[in-house]
Amino acid sequence: MTNYKELIANMTLEEKASLMSGENFWNTKQIDRLRIPSIMLTDGPHGLRKQGGKADHLGLNKSIPATCFPTAATLANSWDLDLIQEVGSYLGKEAASEQVSVLLGPGLNIKRNPLCGRNFEYFSEDPYLTGKLAANMVKGIQSHGIAACPKHYAVNSQEHMRMTIDEVVDERALREIYLEGFRYAVEEGKPKTIMTSYNKVNGEYANENHHLMQDILYGEWDFQGVAVTDWGGNNDRVEGLKAGNQLEMPSTGGITDKEIVEAVQTGELQVEVLDEAVERMLQLIFETTNALQNTEKVDYEVHHQKAIEAARKSIVLLKNDKATLPLKKEQKVAIIGDFAENPRYQGAGSSLINPTKLDNALDALQATDLAIIGYEQGFKRFGGKSESLKKRALKLAQEAEVVLLFLGLDEGSEAEGIDRVDMRLRDNQLELVKELANVHDHIVVVLSGGSAIEMPFAEDVQAIVHGYLGGQGGATAIRDVLLGDYNPSGKLAETYALKYEDIPSAPYYPGLEATSEHRESIYIGYRYFDTKKVPVLFPFGHGLSYTEFAYSDLRVSEQSATFTIRNIGEVAGEEVAQLYIKPTNASVFRANKELKGFIKVHLEPGESKEVKIELDDHAFSYYNSFHHCWSIETGSYEIQVGSSIDDIRLSAVVEVQGDDTEHHYNKEALKPYYQADVHHIGDEAFHQLLGWTPPNPLWDRKAKLGYNDTIAQGKYKKGFGKLLYIVVLLAKKFLFFIRKPLLANNVMFVMNMPFRQIPRFSQGKISEKMVDRVLKLINFW
Repeated sequence: MTNYKELIANMTLEEKASLMSGENFWNTKQIDRLRIPSIMLTDGPHGLRKQGGKADHLGLNKSIPATCFPTAATLANSWDLDLIQEVGSYLGKEAASEQVSVLLGPGLNIKRNPLCGRNFEYFSEDPYLTGKLAANMVKGIQSHGIAACPKHYAVNSQEHMRMTIDEVVDERALREIYLEGFRYAVEEGKPKTIMTSYNKVNGEYANENHHLMQDILYGEWDFQGVAVTDWGGNNDRVEGLKAGNQLEMPSTGGITDKEIVEAVQTGELQVEVLDEAVERMLQLIFETTNALQNTEKVDYEVHHQKAIEAARKSIVLLKNDKATLPLKKEQKVAIIGDFAENPRYQGAGSSLINPTKLDNALDALQATDLAIIGYEQGFKRFGGKSESLKKRALKLAQEAEVVLLFLGLDEGSEAEGIDRVDMRLRDNQLELVKELANVHDHIVVVLSGGSAIEMPFAEDVQAIVHGYLGGQGGATAIRDVLLGDYNPSGKLAETYALKYEDIPSAPYYPGLEATSEHRESIYIGYRYFDTKKVPVLFPFGHGLSYTEFAYSDLRVSEQSATFTIRNIGEVAGEEVAQLYIKPTNASVFRANKELKGFIKVHLEPGESKEVKIELDDHAFSYYNSFHHCWSIETGSYEIQVGSSIDDIRLSAVVEVQGDDTEHHYNKEALKPYYQADVHHIGDEAFHQLLGWTPPNPLWDRKAKLGYNDTIAQGKYKKGFGKLLYIVVLLAKKFLFFIRKPLLANNVMFVMNMPFRQIPRFSQGKISEKMVDRVLKLINFW
């Protein structure tokens, strides 16, 4: 880190404090006297969202055109580290060309539950896969000298009440599941910034949590960059600064700058802490500003082609009975479903991109040699019955040899700020596919959406292609896969359960009021399904190809696994080989097996390659929460290699000499965890696992509301509090009624915002005195 101490010595206390928060919504403050420039931070997990006019955090106002790449949930299905780094580089190039210093992404929170409204923006349920992908995206973005900003650190597992919810999680699950991806991103990607989450973690707001920030982020991982709050994600500015949160965004109109000045003057905050924060900010400011002096011009057509390629490599062929796909040119094809003409290609909220161009599947397919006999919308996009749409679709289907049925989650089903209510598609879509299946035997379902869904129709259709949210070129990529011009190679980065009730966190998700208890501990996704032997619809790592691959000649050690893959089919293709490690005699409760390596290999027909997967320091370890370290138990470990977690082709046992640190688990008290019976975790077992007693998960209905409470809590009050809650709720329902789902979901941002943030978010336009009056009115009754 460059030494900026001389520059800092020339700064006034007020100037130092001014660098700790934004000048406006997207920019930091400049200090002209000392030639310290302002820098811009902008959303960008899968595309640059630079707003040229009125700024907002939730995608209400349009941004300048930029390439919309596939979302993280989509890219994760590629399992392609080189591709992820390339996409990151393209994102970084576009950001640099627009003089953006910090691109806010990637998002890498763990998919604890499929109902999380922001899962489309996250990679996986697995921390190893998440971390490796995130690290490579960070490298790509930062290859242009600007800063990537991994987010949201940490345990941002739900959107409901995200600004106040307390995520209660045991230390072992915290380290093994929720932080491990961030560790890879920080240690391997070396990001210049990191974004803290809104929520509390075990009683402390994330950006004030000394354990998360000082012990782990700055201590164990040696993070050298700047920690920035999520927009409006500051609680106590001085406590955040002490913990190591340098930059608060957006501007608070100077409100919190004054708090910092006063804290230094009274001795509450040591000036050395402030100086270190200023030095980190100066490093970020000057390093990225220098990088923006000579930027390259963007060829948006080249970027569009890269977006198509990324979508192709991320499409998952879930089912293909009787080799229904690829389509044959002489077949009469009917195209049905609103998503064919109006693609659902990205998420909503702060990642809403204004694409430079946009493909749709209907046009893409009609431009081919396929014998397309017609198109019908089939259903209303946002739900509701329409017999006429359904009848026309059924009539068209009866005239076709193959039906391409485009189904998916609409824009109101998954978005920032609100969680999904179930894992289902809209009822009108399910009714249509059911009736189509009664009159047709050759249905190919093409899915759009960023989250796992239930598929009651899976047995009734011949093929299922999942494009997830493929960005602006996703429809062209779908066409290429359907026609066989590209052999699908995507593999699921998350498990698809048969029904929501099977999800390990289902009984506890979401935390509704004060806390969200992670009673399932380490048993997230496949770690639960594979250990408990619960049947699933599609397992983690699953994805079919138009060719077949054979595995042979496995050789293993504690450091690596070497084996051969051969393409035994008739077309070229790519295979994602996955390596799992199964402890055979563990004395602590552990998942049956865990992903610890993967590689993607391209093979021509008949070609074979010997590949090697390296194992890292955490391959055999678990986190010992009693001794606060990673431990390895001495014993036998089975190394399994295969095409998915349920399709293991090779295995071998390796003997590992561990450190044999005592684990101190009470097996009787933790019996449900040893049996992976996580749907029935009582207070005694959960509290034993935590090592402490968590607070009441519900709000105190009788307590007066204060600065850290929300409008949502007004529903338990009388008079003005109840009225305010009802008005906001009616506004949301009205916006849904008039088909404005994005606006409706954003109302929940207001509903769940703590009163303390209103003066800051409005930059003082709504004063603390005004908020005090509102609270006084609410608490009057």
